[in-house]
Amino acid sequence: MHFPFRHVDRTKIDKIASIMYETNYVQLVGTIAGIEVLGERSSKRLRALLKDDSGEIELVWFQSIQWIQKIIQEGSKYLVFGKAGMFNNKPQITHPEIEICQPELTTTKFLEPVYPTTEKLKAKGLSAKQIAKLTGTLLAQVSEKEIAENLPYNIIEKLKLVNRFHAITAVHFPKTQEQYEAALHRLKFEELFFAQVRMRMIRGQRHRRSKGVLFEKVGNYFNSFYNNYLPFKLTNAQKRVVKEIRSDTAKGHQMNRLLQGDVGSGKTIVALLIMLLAADNGYQSCFMAPTEILSQQHYNNLKNLLSGTSVEIRLLTGSTKKAERKLILNELKNRTLHFLVGTHAVIEEAVQFKNLGLVIIDEQHRFGVAQRAKLWSKAVVLPHILVMTATPIPRTLAMTAYGDLDYSIINELPPGRQPVITVHRFETKRMAVMEFVRSEIAKGRQAFFVYPLIEESEKLSYENLEEGYKQVKSFFPEHLYSLSMLHGKMHAQQKEENMQRFKEGKTQILVGTTVIEVGIDIPNASVMVIESAEKFGLSQLHQLRGRVGRGNDKSYCILLTPYKLGNEAKERLKIMCATNDGFKIAEKDLELRGPGEIEGTKQSGMLNFKLASIVNDKDLLDVAKYYAEQILKDDEELIKPENSVLKMYLLSQKGKISWSTIS
Repeated sequence: MHFPFRHVDRTKIDKIASIMYETNYVQLVGTIAGIEVLGERSSKRLRALLKDDSGEIELVWFQSIQWIQKIIQEGSKYLVFGKAGMFNNKPQITHPEIEICQPELTTTKFLEPVYPTTEKLKAKGLSAKQIAKLTGTLLAQVSEKEIAENLPYNIIEKLKLVNRFHAITAVHFPKTQEQYEAALHRLKFEELFFAQVRMRMIRGQRHRRSKGVLFEKVGNYFNSFYNNYLPFKLTNAQKRVVKEIRSDTAKGHQMNRLLQGDVGSGKTIVALLIMLLAADNGYQSCFMAPTEILSQQHYNNLKNLLSGTSVEIRLLTGSTKKAERKLILNELKNRTLHFLVGTHAVIEEAVQFKNLGLVIIDEQHRFGVAQRAKLWSKAVVLPHILVMTATPIPRTLAMTAYGDLDYSIINELPPGRQPVITVHRFETKRMAVMEFVRSEIAKGRQAFFVYPLIEESEKLSYENLEEGYKQVKSFFPEHLYSLSMLHGKMHAQQKEENMQRFKEGKTQILVGTTVIEVGIDIPNASVMVIESAEKFGLSQLHQLRGRVGRGNDKSYCILLTPYKLGNEAKERLKIMCATNDGFKIAEKDLELRGPGEIEGTKQSGMLNFKLASIVNDKDLLDVAKYYAEQILKDDEELIKPENSVLKMYLLSQKGKISWSTIS
């Protein structure tokens, strides 16, 4: 199952005259017309001239010179294979493979596989060539019985798939390109199909077996808040999501739901309504956020929304004072506390709930799976789980990575919100950008300036930010304007003070790194200037843009870059200016970067496909999903004889799935 990542066509002979600058690997037949050793010691090399009836090419070796001298002779005919290049406008192959030409066999009868390897493996003699040799030897000894079929016969027939044995043989050593394509199609389908079957089975088992707390009634807490304290009318999308969650929590099995909502779509109010539903049924709720700033902000928002009600809410973070912590722990145990908001601090051993019924996790990709699992152990019956993210996940990714979760989407912005106007400007227009920011500040608005984090060096990032801060200051002198700075290395208290000053409007400009990316809510901020925007990923740019446009005023996001840009960076900036739709942006992000880098999917374990790609194989994924659904709808325990191969294969793979029932 260690598959080649490409094949080299060894079935044809090339002519020397056909070699161009863009030519890659070539296979030649020719006569050695001259051999010489050039240079001395470290610069020593062996050069041979190979001729065919169309021209001549240089073959060069820098290593194993003595051995090569022994095996090649002038005037003899050889089969030569290697990567062609140009040196001084002449074709050349460095370190080619060379063997005496057998008249009856000038080419191999298949496409030669090239395997992924590493320097360490090469040092142990496992080069791509050696792996190919070992794989070939192994496949020659394996029979069809030993690579058993794992797909039901009716699927193979309907989709006209090649059988598993032939697919695995042909994906390594195909005789033709068509044979390789058919093998690849079959194995990709198999990967996607089994991922879907596993997740649907996990989901089905959870729905059948994982007993969850029951939220039977909608009572006074919910109704009183909804009728008397709700500050605005819910959007239809918010109403739909509340209905979906209410239905989930009333079934008696554990809810495991992913709530996706674009920046500013109002996920917090949905979370609050469900927490009130939990309180109506006598259960406590825990709201976990990844950073102190975000926890504090959620706490303040929820506290403001709940002022005037009898609901008790507390905040627990790393910097909560000892006396207050003691009080909170007591209130949790005695059930007088309804809601607890906090950071990782809420999963500490000392934090014990009397009756935990609902866990809400914001930006779940910031928490490890094992960390989240600690929360579950704080309840006798599994609490309901609502995972919220403001990074929209494309449908294909959600189907694959989160197939074992139910998921809801809030795809509608609250009334009055205006889409943010996004423009791309080159650094040559910096003066005009600063003038524009000045005009917004003159209207009483505020502005963000964000600088990229330079991953290789914190010191460099900090210098970059300091430099930027001075530059912004030169346009906005201190006697006329007030500026604050925010970055990850600051003490929590300093960070909080600077943030607070900006919130209260005491500073007009906040200069920072991506620390401001998640959740900072300043309705009066109307301009976001992103410096070196080409260095940011799409989802990060979208998150940063979401920090403005939170009030009713027109807001702007300005992407500043140098003039010279790579194609991918141009593509990213273009999509940012074209749309505010986070889901379209996420689709594009998936297309540009592949799923591996999308935050939070690395820990899913469901995306470790060897051959399939959820970007390029969307259609095949739909087909796999359809067949997985059909089989499990009809036979959820896979007990029918026709599904026995499927069940046997899943059982043989059983130990390979971990953490899978945790959201």
